[in-house]
Amino acid sequence: MVAGLTAAAVVAVGVLAYQASANAPDSVASSSSATPKASASASAQPSAKPKPTQDALAVPVASGTGERVVYALKDRRVWLVEESGKAIRTFTVMPSPVSPPPGAYRVSSRSGTVQGSDGVPIEHVVRFANVNDVAVGFSAAQDGSMEAPDPTSKTGGVRMKRADGNAMWSFATVGAKVVVVP
Repeated sequence: MVAGLTAAAVVAVGVLAYQASANAPDSVASSSSATPKASASASAQPSAKPKPTQDALAVPVASGTGERVVYALKDRRVWLVEESGKAIRTFTVMPSPVSPPPGAYRVSSRSGTVQGSDGVPIEHVVRFANVNDVAVGFSAAQDGSMEAPDPTSKTGGVRMKRADGNAMWSFATVGAKVVVVP
């Protein structure tokens, strides 16, 4: 019985180590001495995943301080930043045709499940700005898609994957700071 429990523990630790290494940023994963070096033939093949130009968790410098949501328009990326200034999560988003100008905002309202102005059923809507009478906010499509909206539409829904929408919903309550950077 002890041998069985020990074997199960070793397997669990192995699985957790694999998951941690698979989710580590490239800068951390590549510096590990335990990671075998890629062969010349493997490095000659194009990478399936493009290398980020910076650490994805690095919060944009000009995004303020304290707990906040940071939305980078050009990068199409959001960071959930804790009080210490460290990002606890970052993810890509699909911007809407209507975007707010760079600046600091506050979450003004939230809705659990509604129909987006483009007709798509959405959930975990976190609104933080108004641009020319168009409400701008983060949301996740209920089907999990992040399709680009019709560019001629006047919608302000910044779409994200469902898991990211769940994280946003938990993090950005009414009154939370949202900083939009170029």
